[in-house]
Amino acid sequence: MSDEILTNDVTDPRGEKFIDALAAQDLTLLSADDLRQRLVRLQAEVSRTEAGLGTRAGANVAAEALFKK
Repeated sequence: MSDEILTNDVTDPRGEKFIDALAAQDLTLLSADDLRQRLVRLQAEVSRTEAGLGTRAGANVAAEALFKK
């Protein structure tokens, strides 16, 4: 599988170029096997991103509680 786009370093701090490049990739060039592998990796990244959101939400709640006192 040509997964260069999934393994390249992010060139901007928020990963916007990475996401744009990922979304622009021509999927017709990938086999069914490649697409399945891509999906597994993307699902893992979604899970990691959701965990990051959970961490941020917890930190926000703690910060709000600290400043309400």
